[in-house]
Amino acid sequence: MLRSYWNVGFLLHLSLIVFVFESWLYYTSLRDAFNEGQVLLSLFWAGSVLFAFSHIFLVVMDGWSRFQNYKRIKDNLFLHGFNPRMAYPYMGSKCQRSAFLVAAAELGLQQQVRSFYERMGIRWYHFVPRFMVQDPLFLFKRSFLSRTFLEKYYAPKFDFHQMYQHHQYTSTCLAEKN
Repeated sequence: MLRSYWNVGFLLHLSLIVFVFESWLYYTSLRDAFNEGQVLLSLFWAGSVLFAFSHIFLVVMDGWSRFQNYKRIKDNLFLHGFNPRMAYPYMGSKCQRSAFLVAAAELGLQQQVRSFYERMGIRWYHFVPRFMVQDPLFLFKRSFLSRTFLEKYYAPKFDFHQMYQHHQYTSTCLAEKN
């Protein structure tokens, strides 16, 4: 489960490290400017600290939401197999596609999902979500906030780890009998 959480939010986790480092770097610059009595520079660095520090929380919330997507997607893929209609709502952002691809890979369906996204014209380097380009006021939409940062907890219907262990145990027992 921890490995899946890491894989789903890999880019987000890297961003988290960057924003923590940026916050520290900007804070030290703010402290130095403040100690030297440079008011305008202090205001600039204070704004930079607030910007970077607030992104730490946004990235953590985005990672949480993508993991909830991943669990829901994995259950649905396990129950129904891959269907393009299932992947379509997750096309919008790189992070959502990553959640879908990780769930699909864990169930052996990764190639079907990759082929679908390629047919839709989406490539690995498409990081900026389409909705950001199509609607510059996306930040003020309730759907953006709820879908990006406030995804509700999803309790998985299946314990895939236990299923895998049972499968391994059964396979080992059958191999020993033969």
